[in-house]
Amino acid sequence: MSLRERIRTLFRLFMLFTVLVAVALISAITTIRLSIHGHQEAMPTLVGTPLDAAQRMTSGLGLELTVEDKLFSTQYPANQIVSQQPPPGTRIKVGQHVHVLVSLGPPRVAVPNLMGSSLRAAQITAIQRGLSVGDVASVPLPGTEPDQVVAQDPPPSASNVLSPVVNLLVSRGETPPAYVCPNFVGQPLATVRRELEKVGFKIGQITPIASDSTPKGTIATQTPPPGSKIGPESVFSFEVAE
Repeated sequence: MSLRERIRTLFRLFMLFTVLVAVALISAITTIRLSIHGHQEAMPTLVGTPLDAAQRMTSGLGLELTVEDKLFSTQYPANQIVSQQPPPGTRIKVGQHVHVLVSLGPPRVAVPNLMGSSLRAAQITAIQRGLSVGDVASVPLPGTEPDQVVAQDPPPSASNVLSPVVNLLVSRGETPPAYVCPNFVGQPLATVRRELEKVGFKIGQITPIASDSTPKGTIATQTPPPGSKIGPESVFSFEVAE
C-alpha cells in the first residue's frame, strides 16, 4: 500500500471516529434533557373546580394539593377553588406542592359586636355566630378593665367579610407604676426593712454571709439590683454580713 493510500485510510478512520463521537455526544445531551424535563407537568387550571375534583386531578399528576385557607366568596360557590399557586400552565415537577384557597360561599353571618366583653366571652360569641378568633393582641389602656376587648377586625355588623375570622385587641388595664430601684448596699438591714415595708414592698430571702469588710447586719448585695426598674409587686432579697 502506498503512502498516499495509507494517509487516505487513516483520514477516513479519523472522520468515522469523529462522527461516532458526535453521535454519542448528541445522544447523551438528549438523554440528559429528557431526564430533566421528563418528570415535569403543566399546571392545570384549578380555579372554579370543586376541591375533591381538584384533589383527584393533582393526585393523578403526582402533585400534592395543600389548602392554605378558606374564605367567603360571592363569585365561587362553597368548596370551589378560589385561587391557586403556581398559576395554570406553569411547568412543575412531580411531587411539587400546589397551594389553593377554597371558597366558603357567600358570607352568611353578620359580625357581632365583641367590644366591651371579656376575651373568653368574645371567643364564645364568635364561635356561636360561626366565626373563629384569629390574632389576639393586648395593650395597656387606662380606663379599661384587664382582659376587656377594646377593638375588633372586622368591625361589628360587617357583612362583606372575606374570612370567618375575627381579630381582637384586648386591654391589659392600667399600666402599673414603675420606679428606679434604690441602692441599699452598705445600709443596715433593719432600717431598709422598715422603709420598704412602710411603702408596701415585700422582703424575700435574707442570706447571711461572712464578711470582714462589711459591718455586721449591713446589706452586702441586693435583688433587684440598684438602678433597675421595679413595680409594686417587686420582692427584695438581700445578702447580709454576719
